[in-house]
Amino acid sequence: MGDCGPTTDMACRDVLLAKHLKGAAIATILIASALGVLLPLLGRNLRFLRTDGNLFFICKAFAAGVILATGFVHMLPDAESTLANPCLPAHPWSKFPWAGFIAMLASLGTLVVDFAATEFYQKRHLHNATLDKVVDASGEAAGLAKGDLEKQEPAERLNIVGMRAHAAAHSHSHPEGHHECVDVTHPHTHGHMGHSTEDTATHIRHIVIAQVLEFGIVAHSVIIGIALGVSDSPCTIRPLFAALCFHQFFEGFALGGCISQAGFRNRSAAFMAFFFAITTPIGIAIGMGISSSYNDNSPTALAVQGVFDAISAGILLYMALVDLIAADFLSSRMRCNRQLQVYSYLALFAGSGAMSLLGVWA
Repeated sequence: MGDCGPTTDMACRDVLLAKHLKGAAIATILIASALGVLLPLLGRNLRFLRTDGNLFFICKAFAAGVILATGFVHMLPDAESTLANPCLPAHPWSKFPWAGFIAMLASLGTLVVDFAATEFYQKRHLHNATLDKVVDASGEAAGLAKGDLEKQEPAERLNIVGMRAHAAAHSHSHPEGHHECVDVTHPHTHGHMGHSTEDTATHIRHIVIAQVLEFGIVAHSVIIGIALGVSDSPCTIRPLFAALCFHQFFEGFALGGCISQAGFRNRSAAFMAFFFAITTPIGIAIGMGISSSYNDNSPTALAVQGVFDAISAGILLYMALVDLIAADFLSSRMRCNRQLQVYSYLALFAGSGAMSLLGVWA
C-alpha cells in the first residue's frame, strides 16, 4: 500500500507556529460563528434585519449558497479522495463509489428525520381543541360538521379545513375566474382562518428545519475542526482557517435565521446558538490533543474521516436544496416579487461561487 505514514509536508512543518495559528483559529472561528448565528436572533428586534424582511431573505439565500457549495465542493470531494486513498484496503473501499453512496443514504436519512419530526410536531401542536375553534370561527364556510371532520386523520382535517376556509375568505373579494398573486408569507391578509392554519404549518416546518440544520452543521463542524487541529503545517492551516471563518459565519447566519423564524424561546435559542458556536473550536481542541499520536494515513483514520465527510455532505446538500433553497425560492413570496427574485438569485449564486472559490486553497 506504499508509504502510509503521516502526510505532513515536512518543508512547511512548524509545530510552534501551527500551535499559535490553531489557538488564533479557535478564538476567531468562535467569534465568527457566534456573530453569524446571533445576527438574525438579534434582528428580531431590529427593523433592518427582521426575518420577515427582504434583506434577511436575500442574506439567507447567500448563506444557502455557501452551505450548498460546502457540501458539493468541499465535503463530498474530500470524502471521495479520502475513501479512495491507497492506504485503505482494496476490499471493500476500491470496489464501490462509497462516498456518493454514503452521501445519498445520509440525504435520504435526513428526509426520513425531516418527515418524522414534522409529523411529530403536527400531532403535538394541532390538537382537536384548536380544530374546534377553527371550525367555530369559519362556521358554514368550512362545509363540514364537527363529527364528520373528526373522522378524518389529523393532517387531513387540517388540509380540509384550511382549503375550505381559505376559499371562503376569498369568495367575496375575488370573483370567479379572477386570479391574483397571493403572498402567503403574510397570511393575516387572508382572514383569521387562513392565518391560523397556515401559520401553524409554517411554524412546525421552521422548528424542524432549525433542528435538523443544526444537527447537520454540527456534525461536519466537529470533523473539519479536528482536521485543522491535527495539522502541524501552517501551509495547510492558513487557508483552512480562512475557509472555516467564512462558512461558519454564513452557516451560522442561516441557522440563526431558521431559529428566529421557528420562534424558539430566548433560552432555547441561546442554547442552540451557543452549541453551534463552540463545535468547531471543540473540534480544533480535540485535534490539537491527539495531533502528536495521530496518523492521518492510518486505515482507521481514513475510513472514519471519509465516512463522516460523506455523511456531512449528504446532510448539508439535503438541507441546502430542500429546506433552504426550495422552501424559499419556490414560495409565493418569491413569485410575487420580481425584484426579490433577482436579488435572491444573485445572492444564491454569489454565495455558492464564493465558497467554491475557496476550494482553490482549502
